[in-house]
Amino acid sequence: MAGLSGRPVRNLLLTREAAGLLLIAGVAWLAVFAQSRGMSAMGATMGLGLLAFLGVWTLMIGAMMLPTVAPVAVLYERSVTDNRVLRLASFAASYIVVWSLAGIPAFAVAALLSSVAMDHPQTARYMAAGIFLILGLYQVSPLKDRCLRHCRSPLGLLIHYANYHGPLRDLRAGTHHAMYCLGCCWALMLVLVVAGIMNLLVMVALAAVILIEKYWSRGEAFSRVVAAAAVVLAVAAIFIPALSPGLSS
Repeated sequence: MAGLSGRPVRNLLLTREAAGLLLIAGVAWLAVFAQSRGMSAMGATMGLGLLAFLGVWTLMIGAMMLPTVAPVAVLYERSVTDNRVLRLASFAASYIVVWSLAGIPAFAVAALLSSVAMDHPQTARYMAAGIFLILGLYQVSPLKDRCLRHCRSPLGLLIHYANYHGPLRDLRAGTHHAMYCLGCCWALMLVLVVAGIMNLLVMVALAAVILIEKYWSRGEAFSRVVAAAAVVLAVAAIFIPALSPGLSS
């Protein structure tokens, strides 16, 4: 089934509905920029408790992921006939909620690795290497391929969502799509544990990688390039501590 790429994506983004989602993402980026001053050097958890971490994580997710889901959300909105704006909002909100809840295991991983790195500073570079290696291996895994295909070709999912009924149908659709997106991108997000959750440069780079993977006509091949780069970084991280600032603060 044909994927979303090129002109179709541009056409979807040039709609009022997509503009609304992109505006929210833009506001989230501004908020992230304001919050990030001095926080990127505070370690993987930024010295925050779980609830505060989830707040920052959700803000970051809104900034990074709303642009990537906007074309699919607009397609979904165009597939319904009633209360379209409200249903679009429900779809997008449930998508963000799933990603927000993913912040709980992200916090646990970040806290664990930060604790180990604090007690054994020399292990930080090896943990960073392990995370980059996990990313490289996952990028070429069958599960990554399956999830990426769904994200790149969502029309089959939209047909599936047409079978959803009842007041929770939009929430179910947004949650279902978010699970595929999470399956596609979770390993990329692990890089933020290494780099620091509020590392703006890495956030922008990861957001760009996710967009390219999903919507460039050669996105699947690009994911292999990312895998190779991750393996190179895994080796380099052992010798260059500066590649793991999130684990060395």
